[in-house]
Amino acid sequence: MLVTFTTDAYADITMFRDVALAMLKMMGHSATVPGAILAADVPAALSRLTAAIDAEKASPPVEDKDADEPLVSMANRALPLINLLAAAAKAESDVMWK
Repeated sequence: MLVTFTTDAYADITMFRDVALAMLKMMGHSATVPGAILAADVPAALSRLTAAIDAEKASPPVEDKDADEPLVSMANRALPLINLLAAAAKAESDVMWK
């Protein structure tokens, strides 16, 4: 299943549900879909997400040598959402996901 993040200030971002829910928790929100962040709360959510990603960078995950695909870090997966949140904060726009 997929989760799509939207705001008037940036293009829509679609993620796999498990990744999106993990990022929502990093932002301090419950893992409910659909949901929204009011414009006034976007800067705080962005700050919490970047802090969680920075903390995760300090202890990189161990790669599984038997995996068929390369490991994609949460920092790489979060970059589009971080850009969306930054644009929404700058434009003082709400962020929604469904």
